[in-house]
Amino acid sequence: MDNFLDKVAVITGGASGIGLAVAEALAAEGARLVLADIEQAALDDAVASFEEAGVAVTGMRTDVSSREDIVALADHAFDVGGGVDIVFNNAGVAVFGAIQDMTQQDWAWTMNVNVWGPIHGIEVFVPRMIEQGRGGHVLFTASFAGLVANRELGAYNVSKAAVVAMAESLRKDVREHNIGVSVLCPMRVQSNIDLSARNRPDELGGSAANRTYTAEELEALDGRLIDTAPVAALVLDAMRRNDLYIHTHQEAATYFQRRADRISDAFKHAL
Repeated sequence: MDNFLDKVAVITGGASGIGLAVAEALAAEGARLVLADIEQAALDDAVASFEEAGVAVTGMRTDVSSREDIVALADHAFDVGGGVDIVFNNAGVAVFGAIQDMTQQDWAWTMNVNVWGPIHGIEVFVPRMIEQGRGGHVLFTASFAGLVANRELGAYNVSKAAVVAMAESLRKDVREHNIGVSVLCPMRVQSNIDLSARNRPDELGGSAANRTYTAEELEALDGRLIDTAPVAALVLDAMRRNDLYIHTHQEAATYFQRRADRISDAFKHAL
């Protein structure tokens, strides 16, 4: 995608964090925005801020775990935008803890948002993008945890590995339609992911079901904590180059290489 002028971009989780930063970067390039978020107040604030700056924007409260919500979002986006050029499946949640300690509710909430959300995004948006015949780009926010599993993030690791596989699969299947695909695999970025339990449904445990990192655990985490603005710039550059993988932290390369070496070394025992 050479430029973003007048492109219609749909962004889930678009009212905060990486989603909002990417929206701001796209708006600066002349894109038109359709923001989706589960938090109505934050969504209203984001839309109002963009409108004040003269950006063409609309917002819709959306629970990405609901296929019906994504269908409504797509209908709205194609209606107000006359088509959709960019879909950023960005909304995500995290439950902290060892995988053996995850409850059925932990798994359900994690998979409903992190896995079914992007699945709905593919199922609902991509066929319509193909049908409109003007190419486009589909993005996903995974995590470095989708490439190298972290301790105390069992369900999150599994869900984000699935997102990476989704992006890799979609890339192969839509390249003939001039639709690019990218997957963002960040380490630590300044966002509200650590506080995602604020939106956890009561029927799946509610906000009290999640614990957050202690100050000591945060101090021990690997990787710098970086701002969202430079991450958004990486996302736009990746779309311009049609890069599949988007990495945020140089220090992550060492951990990935160790995993790749372990996988490669295991082939010496293969038949």
